[in-house]
Amino acid sequence: MADRFAARAALLCIAGLAAVSLASCGRMPGISHAAPADGAPTPASPPSSSAPSLAKLDPCTLLSPQDRSSAGLTVQGKAKTIGEARACDWSVPSTFGLTITLDETNGLANLDVSDGKRTKKEVGSHQALQVSGRRGTCAVLLDVGGGQSVQVDVTNANFADSALACSRASDVAGLLEPKLP
Repeated sequence: MADRFAARAALLCIAGLAAVSLASCGRMPGISHAAPADGAPTPASPPSSSAPSLAKLDPCTLLSPQDRSSAGLTVQGKAKTIGEARACDWSVPSTFGLTITLDETNGLANLDVSDGKRTKKEVGSHQALQVSGRRGTCAVLLDVGGGQSVQVDVTNANFADSALACSRASDVAGLLEPKLP
């Protein structure tokens, strides 16, 4: 009986840690995969063979050492997975955090950007959407075609100054955009 209780407690602990990990993944609140109005899950469709692909890119190597220096990143990024998307997190202690996510199954039209102020823009040759949130958060979402997107999320450590977060996100988006398909 005690073994079953311990196993159940361990399972609940692991599930709780997974939930906390996903909640703090660096994505801006309100930016998630959208579901159809009927609540049915959206089937993931792989990009067509003629569409550009993010498959060969590594989110942690999209920024060169010079790019990282220009962006104020003093540490190496850490690879992670957000849902099914590959991502890389950088954290500059007491300053800001940055996450770059390569989403091969969701273009801009499939992302939930209902929270925050939305501004359409172009970053290089890519259409983009900037979503400025509260508490020092901002995301620049780049459409790479074929139902794919690249998401650049910034959160300031003091949870203030969303304009600064947007400036940082835009700078990073501009640095990595030439490397995108």
